[in-house]
Amino acid sequence: MKKIGVCLLLAAAPLLASAADSDADALKLADDTPNTVARASDWQIYVEAAAGQTRQRNGSLLFNQRLSLDIQFDKTFAPGWRAVFADRLDLNRQNNPEHEYGINSLKEAYLSWEMRPEQLFDLGRINARNGVALGYNPTDYFRSGSGRSIVSADPASQKKNRLGSGMLRSQTLWNGGSLTALYSPKMADQPDSATWNADWGSTNNQNRWLLSLSQKLSENITPQWLLYREDNRSPQLGFNLTGLLNEATVAYVEWSDGRSPSLLAQALNRSDDEAFRNKLSTGLTYTTDNKLSLTAEYQYNGAGLNRDNWDALGRNALPIYAQYRRYVQTAQDMPTRQALFFYAAWQDVLIAKLDLSAMVRHNLDDRSRLSWLEARYRWERTEAAVQLQWNSGGALSEFGASSQQRIAQLLLRHYF
Repeated sequence: MKKIGVCLLLAAAPLLASAADSDADALKLADDTPNTVARASDWQIYVEAAAGQTRQRNGSLLFNQRLSLDIQFDKTFAPGWRAVFADRLDLNRQNNPEHEYGINSLKEAYLSWEMRPEQLFDLGRINARNGVALGYNPTDYFRSGSGRSIVSADPASQKKNRLGSGMLRSQTLWNGGSLTALYSPKMADQPDSATWNADWGSTNNQNRWLLSLSQKLSENITPQWLLYREDNRSPQLGFNLTGLLNEATVAYVEWSDGRSPSLLAQALNRSDDEAFRNKLSTGLTYTTDNKLSLTAEYQYNGAGLNRDNWDALGRNALPIYAQYRRYVQTAQDMPTRQALFFYAAWQDVLIAKLDLSAMVRHNLDDRSRLSWLEARYRWERTEAAVQLQWNSGGALSEFGASSQQRIAQLLLRHYF
């Protein structure tokens, strides 16, 4: 592990994580020839280093270091054929070398065949993301078990850096619409946290399929319907819709419904309380002329615990409470019924290439809160950032029960 870390350190000077848009911008080379469009590289590679400290709830301090190598490859290698590969290696250390560990995440690896312009087939490990909401996605049915190495509280980072699922996917396109069908088979029984394991047990531990249909109804309205099913569960119906209220404001709604056990029953491997359970995210995003974007989102999870049951579980059944929290974290779901989510992103703050991002997750059932702030500066191939995070709330609340009270870290990222 130490040898790997040394090799990565020698590979390049690292720098900070950013959103996918700035990732692409950082790789574009200036073109000295007028009227000539530079061809995008098939490769996107960066090295990232992070160092910081975590104040534990008991008052102790942990000093954290991380070195990451992220590789993405996307190439059309023959007429109608395309290969996609994405992998991330994270080397982590806390306080001393004895607490060093690594985790490799095979995010995507698949072949794509364009049988004809309106018909495509994909086979392999694919990160199938669905949903229009920013903070909580009820129709993102393939997120469960995909968070092998979570390095940021930012939801965009978590969606991009997670494991894909092994699947066969077909996409049919027509004017103003599309139909996607995919099948993801069972490939393993249990997760495997070994550094180099592909971990099919986290993403492909049951048979699953999904159908999604999109059709443009007007210039600004293109709804999407989804139908999803997994082994031993009833089908789930999903819906996504965005709409432009005015030139500066976008409204969105994301909804899922179907018969299912509660999250608590799933955590305890029971199915004795199956019922129709709605999940919902709806919100507004407002963008100003000076590149400030503000999002407010309401979140509802009908499979989570209501306020009284959540309080009672923490007071009266601590082992079950701990088991429930572990299950919800793996499923990347909400433990309780209602929450609010706020996100702000401001590009070119005061000076060019300086960006600020802020996020708040507020649990309406136990009044706990996660707050996150990032300041990031971008050069042509390098980025630097400072990130701060606070978890606050009661001792057994969603965020107050976290052993991490405050996190501060510096990050550097360099693109090749």
